[in-house]
Amino acid sequence: MSSRRDFLKLMARAAACGMTVRFVTLFDRARALAQTQVPARLRADSAGIFDLSVASGDPSTSGVVLWTHLRRDAVISELPLLFQVASDAAFIELVIEGAVPASEIGPAQDYTVRVDLDGRLSAGQRYYYRFVYGDITSNIGRCRTLATGQLNGLKLALLTCQDYTNGYYGALRHLALDESIDFVVHLGDFIYESAGDPSFQSLPFDDRRVVLPSGAAVSQGLDDYRSLYRTYRADVWLQRALETHTFIISHDDHETANDCYWDYEFDTLGAPDHPFAGDAGALRQLKLDSQRAWLEYVPARVNVRGATHPHDYFESYRSFRFGDLTQLNMLDTRTYREPHPCGEGRVFERYLPIECDAWRDAGRSMLGDAQRNWLAEKLGERGALWNVLGNQTFFAQLSLGGALPINVDAWDGYDAERRWLTTEFRNRGTSNPVVLTGDLHSYIAAELKYDYNNINPLDLNNYAGVEFMTPSVTTGALFESLASELQGDPALLDGLTGAAVFLTNPHIKFFESRSHGYSVLEFTRTYCEWTAYAIDKNVDPEVATRSTLARMRKYTFLATLVPMSTS
Repeated sequence: MSSRRDFLKLMARAAACGMTVRFVTLFDRARALAQTQVPARLRADSAGIFDLSVASGDPSTSGVVLWTHLRRDAVISELPLLFQVASDAAFIELVIEGAVPASEIGPAQDYTVRVDLDGRLSAGQRYYYRFVYGDITSNIGRCRTLATGQLNGLKLALLTCQDYTNGYYGALRHLALDESIDFVVHLGDFIYESAGDPSFQSLPFDDRRVVLPSGAAVSQGLDDYRSLYRTYRADVWLQRALETHTFIISHDDHETANDCYWDYEFDTLGAPDHPFAGDAGALRQLKLDSQRAWLEYVPARVNVRGATHPHDYFESYRSFRFGDLTQLNMLDTRTYREPHPCGEGRVFERYLPIECDAWRDAGRSMLGDAQRNWLAEKLGERGALWNVLGNQTFFAQLSLGGALPINVDAWDGYDAERRWLTTEFRNRGTSNPVVLTGDLHSYIAAELKYDYNNINPLDLNNYAGVEFMTPSVTTGALFESLASELQGDPALLDGLTGAAVFLTNPHIKFFESRSHGYSVLEFTRTYCEWTAYAIDKNVDPEVATRSTLARMRKYTFLATLVPMSTS
């Protein structure tokens, strides 16, 4: 070990994850216990043991979090799980290896394993890793650590909303095969809590149907959430993407319940569409169960306290620094937000609230006090050319007629705090703010304004930053859902409302809500460029082609977005 202090820090992090890990560096490998030594000959039967393959997440300048899952009927009593990290795919140049004791592998964590290597690796490097159980090796994963110092380029892939029941993961196949990506940012809805919600899950794919252990149509608790993660992560192309790239993952609403929030009056989860609605104790436990399953199945480095109140269980908002080029602050806009401003009904309350303007009220919070204070400090930090928010719901104004918000489940329902946040960009001297968004199943590129009523494009003092929304991987498009609610034609609604979006929201420079796929954001020292890709979710991923819908560029020396050629 490099020092006793480093070792104690490492053990403290492992303990926070509910796991004890023995590390063996090359320098003390000769003194390693026999149970931490990898057999000379290994067999490649990954699916027989490592049924959900491997993943890495939450890079730091000195490590990543490694993840795997063992098939429960393959676990052998007293047999530890070994892991190795190397600088080459052949594992000739080993960097570190270690063991997870057998006592830490079992039903308490649903046979998942998370190993935090923070403090063990070098900055700005690509590594290869694998797990070994007996003489069986997992698939080999690649991971990457954060760079320090001057950085001239960074490429982030953006994902969201991968409803397993609503299509195939052709988008993830293209992402898995893309060697140019540095990291993947997943903005939430990694799973969907429902197994057939008629408002957005028509279940057209017989081979993608989901059956929950409870037999219910929506998750009833921990067993159901765990089963959903296992089902999603069994998809071969999701596995390949997770093997190939290091992910930074946040959660949105469907990891728990649709359009969820915190009901401060009853101190419990608010879940307007869940059958537990009205049962404060059941809802509070539902939130805790969803948090526990997320922690088990997502390779994230979060501050875990393990309390019995969801607000104290863990903090998922966290920050990443990519050299001197980019700062990424990942937000949690579901756990602490207040209820919707105009009621919990769907159309004309959460969406298109015709007879309500409570969304304008001061004091309504999306972030909660603790996260808000944390974010204010982060926005004031210096040293990064680009400052990015990983955020779940659309941040810019999206209205009809300039006065009627389309969706007050997004930041339009928390207008005062949005104004506070953009004002913080200015007051804190935040360099080149960029907001990343998912949730709305659309491609959107927008210019953020301090005052959206000021439509003078020449008033450069009114520009606060830019926003890029990545589309859903598979989930039904925005106007498909609205058409279902309004019992209308989705194509007609798409055309009429799409035109109205541009007419009444001149700050939105690109909008498309029919296609599915992902996007890529490239940062350089002079610009960031957003590229929107469309991939058909209805066909076999092996034959799904990728097309480029749009490219938009934000230069450091320009306030506005610049469209680029897609050829």
